[in-house]
Amino acid sequence: MKKNLQTRFSTRQYMLSKDFEIYYYNSPNQSKVENHSHNYYEFYFFLEGDVSLEIHGEEYSLKYGDVVLIPPGIEHHAVIRGGSSPYRRFVFWISEDYCNRLLAVSKDYVYIMQQAVVKKKYIFHNDIISFNAIQSKVFALLEELQSEKFGKEAKVALCVSDLILHLNRKAYENEYPQSPKEEQNLYQNLINYIEENLEEDLSLEQMAGNFYISKYHISHIFKENAGISVHQYIMKKRLELCRQAIVSGTEISKTFLMYGFKDYSSFYRAFRKEYGVSPKEYKDMQKKI
Repeated sequence: MKKNLQTRFSTRQYMLSKDFEIYYYNSPNQSKVENHSHNYYEFYFFLEGDVSLEIHGEEYSLKYGDVVLIPPGIEHHAVIRGGSSPYRRFVFWISEDYCNRLLAVSKDYVYIMQQAVVKKKYIFHNDIISFNAIQSKVFALLEELQSEKFGKEAKVALCVSDLILHLNRKAYENEYPQSPKEEQNLYQNLINYIEENLEEDLSLEQMAGNFYISKYHISHIFKENAGISVHQYIMKKRLELCRQAIVSGTEISKTFLMYGFKDYSSFYRAFRKEYGVSPKEYKDMQKKI
């Protein structure tokens, strides 16, 4: 998993940067780290290993996808039992000053910090889909930090803000999940939107932006309610409209362009897969009928 982004483990427990630092550790033979605390926030993203964390005197078992947040001044250390699996995790340090600057922009940036400081909630569980989304944002930040591209400094700041806001959103959504009725209403609104815009761009990113929710949440809702992916649903709807247009006598060369297909070859493959015949064969069959 992106070995070029891994970091050699260090027992250093202080920041060199004034704002944030992020590391990707993969330690086959992890050296012991004594109980300690920081003057900054520590996010810990658990990937693999026979490891638990002792935080403020209480031990927490960890599983893949767990996000841990340890506030400043809270003593903690990893309890490493060994085993055959390597100890893999991301570690993200962020200063109090940086958090305060984000708070000045919006309180939504520090919801998860308040959960840890006020409610003493340090562990935030995630399912595989949710954690994959988090990982992608972590890797985007790590890759940008190692790049030398134009606008690197600005992009890094955006990646950090995006990651932190995403973590806060997930923590809030887990704390206040949508009711089944709200989920159903959202699903129906998505269906209506798709059917009204089949000739337009209907990417997950575009729909997520329109509905102000994550694309992973949209994927989850469709899988739960329709039993198929968003892409499959859109494809079936577009093909059905194309089929109806062919039956009504519309030229095939115009049909696929009318309903969101960008080229004939992709339309041909999709139509044949769905109906078992080519568009022309289907048209000829309808003429005979």
